[in-house]
Amino acid sequence: MSRNAKINALLLFVVAALAVLPLALGLGDHKEEPFTGADSEAETAITEIRPDYEPWFSPLYEPPSGEIESALFALQAALGAGVLAYYFGLHRGRRQGELRALAQRDTTTSTTSTTSTAAKTSTTARTSQSTENTGNEGTTGTTGTTGTTGTTGRAHPSESASEASAPERT
Repeated sequence: MSRNAKINALLLFVVAALAVLPLALGLGDHKEEPFTGADSEAETAITEIRPDYEPWFSPLYEPPSGEIESALFALQAALGAGVLAYYFGLHRGRRQGELRALAQRDTTTSTTSTTSTAAKTSTTARTSQSTENTGNEGTTGTTGTTGTTGTTGRAHPSESASEASAPERT
């Protein structure tokens, strides 16, 4: 059994013990309503200390029994846990997606810059050869276009003009 499996089994046992022990030990047997919420316990304690106390607010809805009240509280807790889990999962997924996109962009950028550098070198060499051979004065520099001859100076016919003239990124 791996270390994680042992820890998970121990945690499961502790949770089960927390749920079963109060029932097995009879905690709350002396009360009229065992396991009531803190709100009703606080109200009882306040009325014992100060009998003329009047609450400032009354509940919008009072369930007919304690069981229904507990069920509604459990439903509220489950919905809250679901919203929190959705929020944290969404943000974790976005962060992982951004990291993947950055890694992919870095990979393609390094590949593109290597191709771009090779294309620039080839383009510059062709442009200078073309200018020397034809004597044209319409050369525009490293883009490789020469005035009247129409050569683009791409390293390979499948390269686009933007790849051949893109600045190197580091």
